[in-house]
Amino acid sequence: MSRSEEIRTALEAAFQPRVLEVINESSRHQGHAGDDGSGESHFRVVIAAEAFAGQSRVARHRMVHKAMGAELTAAIHALSLEISE
Repeated sequence: MSRSEEIRTALEAAFQPRVLEVINESSRHQGHAGDDGSGESHFRVVIAAEAFAGQSRVARHRMVHKAMGAELTAAIHALSLEISE
């Protein structure tokens, strides 16, 4: 399973989002710091779910990181998050 699929699976299970886009941006960072050559090091996630209602930006980011788990989060060099309720 690719990291994109792992991210999608984890976030769908945790939040049942209305909107979920997992965009692999690794190709835009080839040769830069953090590029491990795997093609799966830089991601952007757009997610909207009721679970984020009333939560601060920091709390929302923590929720996403927790849902993804420490191992998956550590395997990714960069994760850009666009989170809404």
